[in-house]
Amino acid sequence: MKLVVQVKLTPDAVQAPAIERTLHAANEAANWVSSVAFDRFGLKGSVRELRKLCYGELKAHGFGAQAAQHVIKRVADAYTTLRAGIKADNLGPEHSKRRRRAESKPIVFRPDAAHTFDDRYLSWNYDAQRVSIWTLDGRLKNVQFACSPGTLKQLAEHRKGETDLIERDGKLFLLATIDMPEPEVFEPKGFIGVDRGINNLATTSDGDNHSGRRLGRYRRWQARKKAEIQAKQTRSAKQLLKKRARREARHATHINHKVSKTVVAVAQRTGRGIALEELRGIRERVTVPRDQRARQSSWPFHQLGAFIAYKAKRAVPFVEVDPAYTSQRCPRCGHTERANRRTRDHFHCRRCGLAGPADHVAGANIATRGATAWVFVNMPDPVPAQRGGR
Repeated sequence: MKLVVQVKLTPDAVQAPAIERTLHAANEAANWVSSVAFDRFGLKGSVRELRKLCYGELKAHGFGAQAAQHVIKRVADAYTTLRAGIKADNLGPEHSKRRRRAESKPIVFRPDAAHTFDDRYLSWNYDAQRVSIWTLDGRLKNVQFACSPGTLKQLAEHRKGETDLIERDGKLFLLATIDMPEPEVFEPKGFIGVDRGINNLATTSDGDNHSGRRLGRYRRWQARKKAEIQAKQTRSAKQLLKKRARREARHATHINHKVSKTVVAVAQRTGRGIALEELRGIRERVTVPRDQRARQSSWPFHQLGAFIAYKAKRAVPFVEVDPAYTSQRCPRCGHTERANRRTRDHFHCRRCGLAGPADHVAGANIATRGATAWVFVNMPDPVPAQRGGR
């Protein structure tokens, strides 16, 4: 199981400018390679073709062999991803404004975008918590990094592959990939169903409710403040808006981590698995009133599901189930009808009379589907029949 861990670089006053200059120069070089690729090949440039055109020029500007190769590969991979997104209609139909904009100009890399380093020009010393990194000013040794003891242990035991250098809010970070071994799968004593929503971020089949009311007040306050700042339309106001957006995103990430950690801890303590509703494509399937669209689109439901999934896979059995009619189906008699859910918050079965919170009912149905899905997933392969007689 592959995970990405983040460590903070803490370079001294001499090392920091060299690392920042190298990162900005690498992204500037990537923009140049991208413009060459677009002018010569449109969206179809390959690593081999770009290497013939750009490798020598990058070497002449001080990039080492590995650094030049990674700049070229980043650009080629970016165009490959763009072509795949266009083919999958992720940017809309052929004549949509978004797709035409993407096809009409070269890909642009931000000055602080991540640049990839391999082990040949970024090496780790876990005991001293230092790295040795190549820069345009030469090799910098003994650049210190900071992380938690748990992260350091994971890096030392399971780090594998390349490392990304990124700058965020004036701080430097390394993003490393670790390849964790798959945990031993045990037979669960049942499943905890998790229903995600807007008013209630997560409601489990046990009745535990992680309310989003406090978070909603925080987001409304942020929206009012952003509207006040946006009305000024100055350069400093735009910078402040970006800063507030990042702060709000960090807050949402923190809340999602807390919710997912609590759910997984309960499942691990009780020896059960976790069943989660699969919400891919929910924005295309669900229509909401105009006044609720911004609220639905602004909360990172996918992030909460991803956090629950990767935490669960490290500790307990995990399955995803079909979310269809989970809040309209009676978990006791199985009767499914839209009228069972008279309001957003309340469920009342028209056949057997079972009543309760709609999110709790949905969580119970998800738990039942999770148990069924687990049986089918782990069903032994049928033994092929013997042909012929004695």
